[in-house]
Parts: sequence; structure tokens; C-alpha cells
Amino acid sequence: MSDQTYLLERLPVFSPSHKPLPDEALLCARDLYKGFTLHNQGGIHFPVLEGVSLIVKPGDCVALEGASGSGKSTFMRSLYANYRVDSGEIWIKHRGQWKDIATAQAHELIDIRCYSLGYVSQFLRVIPRVSAVDVAAEPLMDTGVEPTVAKDKVRSLFSRLNLPERLWSISPTTFSGGEKQRVNIARAFAVNYPVLLLDEPTSALDADNRSVVVQLIKEKKQQGCALIGIFHDQSVRKQVCNQSLTFALHD
Repeated sequence: MSDQTYLLERLPVFSPSHKPLPDEALLCARDLYKGFTLHNQGGIHFPVLEGVSLIVKPGDCVALEGASGSGKSTFMRSLYANYRVDSGEIWIKHRGQWKDIATAQAHELIDIRCYSLGYVSQFLRVIPRVSAVDVAAEPLMDTGVEPTVAKDKVRSLFSRLNLPERLWSISPTTFSGGEKQRVNIARAFAVNYPVLLLDEPTSALDADNRSVVVQLIKEKKQQGCALIGIFHDQSVRKQVCNQSLTFALHD
């Protein structure tokens, strides 16, 4: 890990009218605020993200750190627009132009997720009777890659991730947690996303497969991908991350 650590209390507040977006960056989050209102508890409102900013460049891998409940997952979901922030900007370089994820329309988000922003979540949701190869190849085929080429690339990743070949042609619905996680990793790593979000990508893996994922992340960094992730495995975090964004619990 480098000494380049960002604390929420010290993050600069950006204004698009005063500070241009950095040309070398791939993603730029500016002064994000996200809170939740508990309507079934008297309308109590509590902030989760306050003044969060981050610039990620090609080859960066940023670790999101902090105690449980401090906002790491909320930040990740906000970057992917599963949560809409209450204020702030999330700029991503998409097809050569800057797009603000925070204000993007639904059809724009679909295009951004197809070509520019990948997400390895902890969960794999699939349709029964769809094979693991088809599940993992779908995002790559959505970009226009021929099915045969896409499936060959997925099979190569399955091999590297030590997913037994007997499982490739059956649905992942009955797979173990570690097997599902490897399908999820292959699904995202098959596509050349400029920005990749990783939510505990090695949480269900044994030591050998953690090493494979570490190598895959290093390869993505060398290719110029920018990665942001939650890594509870300290060994993995030290091997792949060159920055950290530290979240603090709110009073």
C-alpha cells in the first residue's frame, strides 16, 4: 500500500465550474452525499456518505477501508448507480466522453455498464437452466463479440480459475459459493472495462484461487484498467492496491 490515503474529513470539495475534470483520470467522484430516511422509525434521516471524492487513473487499484457500516458498500453501489446519490457528481470516461453517472438516464446507464463499468458483486443471480459459460459470456457478447469468441475467452478464464470443466455446461444455481464467485469473476474480467468495481472478490475462495484472482487483477492494472474494491483479505489488498479510501463511522 502507498501512503496515498484519503480520509473523508479531509477530502476536497470540487465544483465543476472551478475545477475541470483531469484528462488522465477514468473516474472522478466529487463531493458525494448519500443518506437514508427510516420512514418506519419516525422519519429518522442519517447520512452515510458525506463529502466523498475520489480520482482514479489507469492502472490504479483503490481499496475501500473502514469499519462495517461506515459506507464502503454504499459508495460502491452509488458508483454503479444501484443507489442514486442525493448530491455530488460521479464522472466516468465513457466512449471518449465524460458522463455523470449520478444524473445519467436509464438508457445511458445501460450503455455505461455495457462498455465502461464492470462490477464483481458477492452474489450471482442467474436464470435456471442457463449454463455457466453462457452466464459468464453474456456481458462480452453484449458488446458485440461473436458468441464463439466470447465463450472461448470465458472457458480460458474458467480454466485459470480452476472451475471444474464438468460444471461449465450446467446452470450455476446449484454451485457452491466459491464456484459462483469464480463465474462472477470470469463474467466481469472477460470484458475490457476501463473501470472495474470489486466487492470482496476473493471472500469465498481458497488460497490457490485467491492467487489466481490477484494475478488477474494485476493483469488488468497493466492493461490500464482502474479498479475500486472492498478487500477484507489484507494479503490480497497489499498485493494489488496502490491507494486507499478510508471511511469513518458517523456519530
